[in-house]
Amino acid sequence: MAVMYGVMLLTVFVDLIVAVGLGVFISNIIIIERLSREQARQVKAISDADEDDVPLTDSERGLLDRANGKVLFFYLSGPMIFSVSKAISRQHSSISDYEVMILDLTDVPMIDVTVGLALENAIKDALDAECEVYLLCPNQRTREQLEKFHVIDLVPDENTYKFRYEALNAAVKHVETDEHQMLTM
Repeated sequence: MAVMYGVMLLTVFVDLIVAVGLGVFISNIIIIERLSREQARQVKAISDADEDDVPLTDSERGLLDRANGKVLFFYLSGPMIFSVSKAISRQHSSISDYEVMILDLTDVPMIDVTVGLALENAIKDALDAECEVYLLCPNQRTREQLEKFHVIDLVPDENTYKFRYEALNAAVKHVETDEHQMLTM
């Protein structure tokens, strides 16, 4: 409402073209801010299968439970544009508490450069913390974008999956293998 009154005042006291240009610019900023808030809600990181924020089947929830909180399931959905990169950084900040991080990009139709950099940083931070990284990316277009940004190069081919169940199963096996090795030492 304030934008409309501002445009009306500018039209009267300055110029119609300036008023419309400024009104469009301010409206775009407001829309981008709202879109940013909405998209940031699409970034979820869970380590407990009791959380209903992520669309997991019962068998996938069972696998996540077996991991005993040592797997961070990082779920992204919707188009990923620059506004989401801050939420990604915030969500992966406690990566050192986990043995495995699964990046689930199943419901991501596109990624822009800023989000590609945020994902690259998340993967590098996980690898620096000696956390195994599994990538779940069945969408070919998203995969091509990750290849273009060289993000996919950070994850070994054997850690790249097309199905959640496979990625979760591999993560649980990794965690159980580490636990077994700790017990035999």
